[in-house]
Amino acid sequence: MNPKISIVTVAYNCEQVIRGTIDSVLAQTYPNIEYIIVDGASKDRTFEIVKEYGDQIAQAISEPDKGLYDAMNKGQRMATGDFIWFVNAGDHIHRPDTVEKMVQFCESDTDILYGEVMMVNQNRQEIGTRSEITTQKLPKKLSWKSLKHGMVVSHQGFLPRLSITKEYIDHNLAADIDWVIEALKKSRKNTFVPLILADFEMGGTSRQHHKQSLKNRFVILQKHYGFLPNLWNHAFILLRAMAYKVSGKAKY
Repeated sequence: MNPKISIVTVAYNCEQVIRGTIDSVLAQTYPNIEYIIVDGASKDRTFEIVKEYGDQIAQAISEPDKGLYDAMNKGQRMATGDFIWFVNAGDHIHRPDTVEKMVQFCESDTDILYGEVMMVNQNRQEIGTRSEITTQKLPKKLSWKSLKHGMVVSHQGFLPRLSITKEYIDHNLAADIDWVIEALKKSRKNTFVPLILADFEMGGTSRQHHKQSLKNRFVILQKHYGFLPNLWNHAFILLRAMAYKVSGKAKY
């Protein structure tokens, strides 16, 4: 199979990191990639750097938006590939041959490809995979029910068919988990890729506004799993987090 992969990068005032993200995408050895960049009218040199790459980038726009998820929705609407992958500013595809190796696991009925993500610090030093340094362990068999205790798969390691995606809920810090669950509900087959797909720089909006993120997540999970099950699930999440912190294993 030779599926077309639409890779979308959302950016805003990130001149220090945008080049590394772009280079990691353009370095891919797999030929059938559509690269899209959505810039939110950055006030620094972000879009000037983007324009340096010319037609190596299939589509690039710079215009005001309503926030991260509004920009990601724009990118999704621009995409024309079989699968969509959000590799936002500051994220890197892990290796130049990552996409080439990843698509080898794709079968005709695969609707979602997913794999591990490496967490890095601001100096791009590897801290460990998401499964290694957080309470969330990536399952080998992923379904929409796998997310009842939280986001077990990172969006940097999650590629759904464009045909099964919905738009992100705007102004909601848990919009990513809703987007993932909705895609999983529609998927025929979820294919685990035994590779590190991307590098994710620790931090981000949800970490900076952690309390609001938790409130949003509770509402989203209640929508999908029901009120009482969600209460029990969040009690488990709380106890697991406390145990993990006490164990001294928590790094993130």
